[in-house]
Amino acid sequence: MTDETALDEVLINRFDYDDVFGTVLNRFCVQAAIGQPLTVYGKGGQTRGFLDIRDTVRCIEIACHNPAARGECRVYNQFTEQFSVLELAHLVESAARKLDVVVEIDHIPDPRVEAEQHYYNAKHSKLIDLGLQPHRLSDSLLDSLMNIAMKYRDRVDVSLMLPQVNWREPKNDRRIQMSMPSKSAAPEPRLDLAASAGAKAKRG
Repeated sequence: MTDETALDEVLINRFDYDDVFGTVLNRFCVQAAIGQPLTVYGKGGQTRGFLDIRDTVRCIEIACHNPAARGECRVYNQFTEQFSVLELAHLVESAARKLDVVVEIDHIPDPRVEAEQHYYNAKHSKLIDLGLQPHRLSDSLLDSLMNIAMKYRDRVDVSLMLPQVNWREPKNDRRIQMSMPSKSAAPEPRLDLAASAGAKAKRG
């Protein structure tokens, strides 16, 4: 969330939490909010670089104002921190505890084609050397994400919590499936829009 989108609720960006497009932080915060275990894939050692959305455009701005010399190839790794999936799960667990939310961490089989533990030590100092003042993943940011997830937890589609795509298979029949029951509320029945439209057509 940026300072501008924080001005009004209707400006808040999407909060993806499904198994394909949802970010790991969003998923963990939503799972904590609805009382489901945080689903860590495999050992949870998958490590990635992270960058606050407020720093993305700033990185581009810095790069534009500091062009490479003629014939020079300059590479910027556009991130400021790195975390493993399991580290993020423990951070969300701590943030949830402040809201008196008890969180469990569940290691499930990894549906992705990836190493569950690996070496990761990418350098990311050039942009900081040129003046980037990064917004790091602080307790206040995690608290904000948890509060958003708690506020809108009644809108969560719990059928999107468990992975529905096996990345080792060439084809997946992605059906709606119910995950472990939520402690907050039972899921509402899903409406078959095609069947509903057909019924209306017959009545008309």
